[in-house]
Amino acid sequence: METQIIIHTLDFIGTVLIAIMALMVHKKAIIEKHIDKKVIKEMKIEQFMGGIAILLLTISFILKIQL
Repeated sequence: METQIIIHTLDFIGTVLIAIMALMVHKKAIIEKHIDKKVIKEMKIEQFMGGIAILLLTISFILKIQL
């Protein structure tokens, strides 16, 4: 059982780190404004969806650990 918790924890951390890095790249691109407004709008939507994905990953992780 303890091994499963470690596996789920490492998987969660790795997945969230990848998501955060993607969001950071989007944020930097939006700030630099070397792209057109349509792409910036799409990137902001992707940032919002990325935040929701991280929230869902967190909820899933908590449920896996509790069960």
